Amino acid sequence: MEKASFAVSNPVDHSAETSQDDRERQITPPPYSGPSHSLNAPAPASQDQDISAKVLVRYPGLPRLDYRLYSPPLFKLSTDTKTLSSRAEYLSTNASALVSLVRAQASVPPKPQIHIRGSRGRKVDFDVKLNLMNLLVPDDEKQRIDYIRCVGEGELAYRGGVRPDVLPEVGDAGLEEWCRRYVQDSSTVKLFALDRVVANLDTEWIEGQIRSLVASLNYRGVVDVTFVVTHSRVVVQNPDRVNQFFTSMTSLFSGKNKFEVVKSIWPFATTKNGEPGRRCVVQSEEVWWREWKGPIKYAISLKRNGWITVEDKLEAVMEGKGAGTEIIDWGPDGMGN
Repeated sequence: MEKASFAVSNPVDHSAETSQDDRERQITPPPYSGPSHSLNAPAPASQDQDISAKVLVRYPGLPRLDYRLYSPPLFKLSTDTKTLSSRAEYLSTNASALVSLVRAQASVPPKPQIHIRGSRGRKVDFDVKLNLMNLLVPDDEKQRIDYIRCVGEGELAYRGGVRPDVLPEVGDAGLEEWCRRYVQDSSTVKLFALDRVVANLDTEWIEGQIRSLVASLNYRGVVDVTFVVTHSRVVVQNPDRVNQFFTSMTSLFSGKNKFEVVKSIWPFATTKNGEPGRRCVVQSEEVWWREWKGPIKYAISLKRNGWITVEDKLEAVMEGKGAGTEIIDWGPDGMGN
């Protein structure tokens, strides 16, 4: 069963209205970290990247984000929607432009999802998905606790070489210094990456609730529950010096210098589930489950293949759909073997 890399981190609350007691309980930020949302900066206008200067469009019912950052000019999204990449030359030759790009891209979250699939042999009985991105972004922007984190002392990471290492260190210079080192690297093939990470979401608890729910429907097939994170990586690579084939062959034989030293941390909560003083950004796992178990149950009972959305939640609240679903006719066991 696939497991997504939901990291566990202790974020910093950047709220401007924090009380004295809360300030005393604030958690010290990790090395070389800072808020992502308050430090937004666009790429140079000469590269037609100044999208922040335009009017920000708000979409009622969706988290308050600049959705244009998910598809900026000169970037391409991978077919699995996990990686946004660019070979734009200015990002590999201008350290300030790279810093601005990283800060802008760190200001929007990844898209965590739950996939629930039930199958018997080759027959898929249901295959549903839920989007959890709204649980990372509060309605009040002052309550956001996402932040940028650079690799710390003694941490194993790609620091500009072809293999992970604990050196070099950049001290307190942080993001700006790592971007400068990337730009000054004269390697034939090099890349700089930003990883967006979900922190402190108790996926094991949620999975347990889902499995119990499916079992209550007398389902006897194989149930797969996976946590997938899309839009989770932004990669800048220097442009091909000759052609793509030459670059690929160079990477194969001499390796690729990687700078994987920056993460954008998106906490679901301030700490792990069960730890004292925990505060969730939007709502706890328990509250989320109470709101969505009815729609999930109803969608599975319909043997759905697709998304479970707010419309399902609305029907559960307004019409009680899912409340009376107990036993489902799944057909003969072993079907499709």
